[in-house]
Amino acid sequence: MNSELIRGILVPLIGTSLGAACVFFMRGGLNALLQRALTGFAAGVMAAASVWSLLLPAIGQSASLGPLAFLPATAGFWAGVLFLLLLDRLVPHLHAGLNEEEGPRSALTRTAKLVLAVTIHNLPEGMAVGAVYAGLMQNQPGVTEAGAMALALGIAIQNFPEGAIVSMPLRAEGKDKGRAFACGTLSGAVEPVGALLTVWFSSLLTPALPCMLAFAAGAMIYVVVESLIPETQAGAHSNLGTLMFALGFTAMMALDVALG
Repeated sequence: MNSELIRGILVPLIGTSLGAACVFFMRGGLNALLQRALTGFAAGVMAAASVWSLLLPAIGQSASLGPLAFLPATAGFWAGVLFLLLLDRLVPHLHAGLNEEEGPRSALTRTAKLVLAVTIHNLPEGMAVGAVYAGLMQNQPGVTEAGAMALALGIAIQNFPEGAIVSMPLRAEGKDKGRAFACGTLSGAVEPVGALLTVWFSSLLTPALPCMLAFAAGAMIYVVVESLIPETQAGAHSNLGTLMFALGFTAMMALDVALG
């Protein structure tokens, strides 16, 4: 396993861990407006990454199909959406700030369901990093080391608030700081696993890489539309979530273009 891949798959996890570490320095829970702002920023980063880092390279790698170059990306995108829809139905989870759990009924603790909710969100991000680094390792056109690192850094930036969104509410509910930090970090542990599995699968079936890139994009867009955007628009002052979405989108777009 080369050093670029190791670095790329660990950077997002570091972002999650740093966010979870806020529990050691901040008192009380996250302010509702701050949480909405951070969620909006994360949604913007994921949406931009889905376009510039995943869908556009997927279409570019299918250029030999001419006018039908969109087909692999379309198929992969829909597969990613349906995969996350399936996870949403099969995995019991609970979003921070809400009392109504999703998925099947379960005897799992509230803490476990909160961690599972963020874990579902983080899985497609790990797959996205894995797909891009798989393209880099296969010398695919349109995929550069700088661009791959830009994606990893962008996801790490948006993982920072996600780590805090898990650890801070758990602390506010009475969990000790160490346990709250561990749960926040654990929620991001699925990303390196998802990345490695994607790299492994792509190495077995190289022509499937455009579909894998689009698959990760579809999964991320599902998370953005189904979960993150509704959270940014809940309650009053919803314009804050919208503006932070725009900020996250343009930040990731600039990062990808500048480094890619």
